[in-house]
Amino acid sequence: MKETILKRFTEVFGDAEGVKVYFAPGRVNLIGEHTDYNGGHVFPCALTIGTYGAARRRTDNKLCFYSMNFEKLGVITSSMDELTASKEAGWTNYPKGVMWAFGEKGLKIPCGMDLMLYGNIPNGSGLSSSASVEVLTGYILRDFYGFDVSNQDLALIGQYAENNFNKVNCGIMDQFAIAMGKKDHAIFLDTADLSYTYAPIALEGAKIVIACSNKKRGLGDSKYNERRSECEKALAELQEKVEIKSLGDLDEEAFEKYQSAIGDEVRRKRARHAVYENQRTIRAVEALQKNDVIQFGQLMNASHVSLRDDYEVTGIELDTLVEEAWKAEGVIGSRMTGAGFGGCTVSIVKDAFIDAFIERVGTAYQNKIGYQADFYVVEIGDGPRAL
Repeated sequence: MKETILKRFTEVFGDAEGVKVYFAPGRVNLIGEHTDYNGGHVFPCALTIGTYGAARRRTDNKLCFYSMNFEKLGVITSSMDELTASKEAGWTNYPKGVMWAFGEKGLKIPCGMDLMLYGNIPNGSGLSSSASVEVLTGYILRDFYGFDVSNQDLALIGQYAENNFNKVNCGIMDQFAIAMGKKDHAIFLDTADLSYTYAPIALEGAKIVIACSNKKRGLGDSKYNERRSECEKALAELQEKVEIKSLGDLDEEAFEKYQSAIGDEVRRKRARHAVYENQRTIRAVEALQKNDVIQFGQLMNASHVSLRDDYEVTGIELDTLVEEAWKAEGVIGSRMTGAGFGGCTVSIVKDAFIDAFIERVGTAYQNKIGYQADFYVVEIGDGPRAL
């Protein structure tokens, strides 16, 4: 891939002198959905698919962006002097947002750059192509200018950029999973204080299969921010009755005791999901530590039911993929992953049944939805790096 992107860089920008090539992964969350902005636990891992970037410093303040995924757009130019978000800027809002965020944190970027990207994460799939671009950009800036920032700082800067530059009120999970990825391990992250441990994922005789619904969605225009707001209101109502900082501070028993403080049934359902999903995630990691993959799969299934019924973020596409997966032989567990409203499902499937799983679920999906889903048998990879 390095040679391919360098060759294209030369074709677009004239030469490849002074160019360095980098990679940042995408991520999938195994369990713990919509808990990261509710002070709960998440359990994501970095993937071996992600975003490649070829970059070099310029001697002026100009920014020249090119994406091999959107070649028709050509070179998109901007400047370090005009780091503002706009619809017309499209995908370049993500690297520009990180450059802006570095400046906001007092890390001055002295010059512009030429940046070419190629991503093999399906666009709009919910596997965090945007967070991958953000972490990649931060990694490049650190490498170019020697900024004293850790990988965890890169995650926080990426989240800050998405929240404040791109106006998507995301939690920390996506950027953290990508910046801190470790091969063959998932990250058990407490989003309340960013304490984390790496948990080995040893799925002997089984693999992670991602199914992309190919229903496009934009986080900013989806109901993501609405769900977050509903949880914040529910939390404020609960805080009138019980001393908590986040919904993640409650277990199921405490929630059942105090839920009447939430004055609206819809907000009660949203909060119930956040509380129960957090506890499911804790139990799922304990199950893996005991090599109980069956229990882990059952908790994945329960997670999807909660996301469908209490959080209402699934939709017919994701429900079809998951419900067909549950019927298929060799499936240990299946659930939607990511923000929802389209995007992907994640399933754990026994090796001997993967081909039949893809055939069966893919055919059923096409028959019901009218277009194809795409399937990826994925491996867990490391975080960002220079190639």
